[in-house]
Amino acid sequence: MTTESLHRAGAPAYAAPADVDRLQRLGLVAGGVGAALCLLGLFLSPTYFFRAWLVGWVFWMGVTLGCLAISMLHHLSRGAWGLVVRRVLEAASRTLPVLLVLFVPIALGMRQLYEWTDQRLVQKDEILQHKQAYLNLSILPSGYFGRLILYFLIWGGFAWILNRMSLRQDRGDDPGITRRMQLVAGPGLAAYCLAVTFASVDWLMSLQPHWFSTIYGVYLMASQGLSALAFLIVFALYLSRREPMSGVLQPRHFHDWGKLFLAFVMLWAYFSFSQFLIIWAGNLPEEISFFLPRTRGGWGWVAIAIALFHFAVPFVLLLSRDLKRNASRLAAVAAMMLVMRWLELLWQVEPAFHERTVAMYWLYVAAPVTIGGLWLFFFVRELKKRPLLPVNDPYLAEAIAHEH
Repeated sequence: MTTESLHRAGAPAYAAPADVDRLQRLGLVAGGVGAALCLLGLFLSPTYFFRAWLVGWVFWMGVTLGCLAISMLHHLSRGAWGLVVRRVLEAASRTLPVLLVLFVPIALGMRQLYEWTDQRLVQKDEILQHKQAYLNLSILPSGYFGRLILYFLIWGGFAWILNRMSLRQDRGDDPGITRRMQLVAGPGLAAYCLAVTFASVDWLMSLQPHWFSTIYGVYLMASQGLSALAFLIVFALYLSRREPMSGVLQPRHFHDWGKLFLAFVMLWAYFSFSQFLIIWAGNLPEEISFFLPRTRGGWGWVAIAIALFHFAVPFVLLLSRDLKRNASRLAAVAAMMLVMRWLELLWQVEPAFHERTVAMYWLYVAAPVTIGGLWLFFFVRELKKRPLLPVNDPYLAEAIAHEH
């Protein structure tokens, strides 16, 4: 059912703001200019291009998968905090096919990124030989590309089911659809967690195939939740300043998102510090190989910056009730978190190749901007396809009621 037909049926249309097209064009321009710069970077320094593309791709995958997970969390909790932005979360989840296509440069640069793809090196390394049953490029479920396809089938499958059910809810002809969405979201969230756990090993941990951490999967999940919430808050501020959502989004909604944001900040810090503490206490050569290059020289200063601005500063600021109810201030903290998420991913990837110095390169900015611009274009396209609110959700009236 289209927005117009919903309006004729007596429900508010809640169409996307008129100037959202300008945002879509901005994304396309940023993606186009960034792509031209990335092509230049691919010619000048292929190794840096592939590393930078991996950082950018994992960053925007974090936003997308985090939005999918938060939407499923909303279906389970039925909170007003999620209902008023459910369509934003759903539109983000529908960009998964785009990100699968944008994985192609990483697929082409596997041998530049992952040392376990070099069979000559594997033959000389007993540890890599033992891990070859998992770390290989097969399209079977036991191989890297096979697992990648499986991950996207899991995430995309649940995203498709929930989006389809959400659209059916708009028609208003199935009173039991809300409950069935909740029943789907439970297994979907469990499947998301399981797939991300394996994906974290494939995408990032295997950059240093001798290193391992049993907490790394949940560490990446918390990171994705932070990325998604930060994006959600920034985009909600954009919507709150434009019709029709200016009369819908209220300080209480931002307050709820701020509390969830604070919870994920603490969750990320808990997993991050737990990983560091366990490895520091064990002091085993095969484990400390991750932190040694990331806490020495220039990367040590980056680690301090992450501790301060990825945790300490947001934690202190988000303790304030007034800040969480102020959309602009909360969005400023969220924007800082998006920058820190990029920096933290850079800190994870680049020291796997340069152990002593910070080898910053402009491609680490160009690649995330390119992917982000293209992602924004398709995100807005998906957002415009449906009303900004699920107009026939039984809890909508309560979710948008104004405070007294």
